[in-house]
Amino acid sequence: MPVDRAVLESMTARGILFEEMPCDPDLADTAAFCAAYGVPVERSANTILVASRRPEGQIVACLVLAHTRLDVNGLVRRRMGVKKASFADAETTRDVTGMEIGGVTIFGLPSEVPVWVDSRVLDNDWVVIGAGTRTAKIRLDPGQLERASGFEIVEGLGRVPGQ
Repeated sequence: MPVDRAVLESMTARGILFEEMPCDPDLADTAAFCAAYGVPVERSANTILVASRRPEGQIVACLVLAHTRLDVNGLVRRRMGVKKASFADAETTRDVTGMEIGGVTIFGLPSEVPVWVDSRVLDNDWVVIGAGTRTAKIRLDPGQLERASGFEIVEGLGRVPGQ
């Protein structure tokens, strides 16, 4: 199965150039994908949904490099303006995005979901992200995200463990 239709439409509307990479759905999770397809983990970026818990009801999508950790309890929570936030579970992620874990991407999301991109993602000339389905990935120049509508570049969103 190719890139999800809504994802493709979202990318096309923004003028995003990309390369589609077919993926065995059993290898769609980041570590397995990188190992099987020879993609350095530093070049793989994950879209992670964060949901507010106190108060409930807010959702944000964050794109961070796979070798970093999303600062949910610090920067993300403060930027959301909530007392408590956590990673959205698989069911919430599917309900909000229509996508399964391992295929979630920043494209094709509901317009009310803010998308924050860690500035470290832009340090690469290419990264691999989800394609809206577990059967494909998208390789693109992340610099395009700076010029595309609907994305906010955030310094320090992802942190390298131990640094």
